[in-house]
Order: sequence, then C-alpha cells, then structure tokens
Amino acid sequence: MMLEQIRDNWRPMKGAVQERWFRLTDDDLDQIDGRLERLVRRIQARYGVTSEEAHDQVNQWYARLIPERRRPIQTRKAPAAVL
Repeated sequence: MMLEQIRDNWRPMKGAVQERWFRLTDDDLDQIDGRLERLVRRIQARYGVTSEEAHDQVNQWYARLIPERRRPIQTRKAPAAVL
C-alpha cells in the first residue's frame, strides 16, 4: 500500500521528500520517480548512512506523513555493492 501511494503520488510528495532530505537534488528526485529502492539508495549516497538506516528514516517519515500507516515498509533488499 505505501509503495503504491508513494509511486502514484510522487509528484505531490516530491516537496515533502525534499523538505525531509534537503540534500536530494531535483535531478535525484526525478531519477527516484517514486521508487522506494531508488529513494533509499539516494539517501544512502547523499547522507552516508546504511541501507537499514535509510529504510528506517523513510519508514519514520512516512509514518509521520500518513499517521494511520504505522507498519514498516516491506521491500526487497538490494544486494551489497562489490568494491
């Protein structure tokens, strides 16, 4: 449900996302295009946090944005990058 709401309402939500994660650029937001995995990766890159921390931040942000939605987001975990 949350993933659908973010994806389907991405244009109006972009402002709230950028307000919360002000380091995300307009280009970042265009590339994210409402996809949670991309949002998490961009938060990781811009803020230097782990994937788990980025997921936690998105869950907390969404819970405040949509108070009746308190369950964490269930997403696929991206494989760790090989250096």
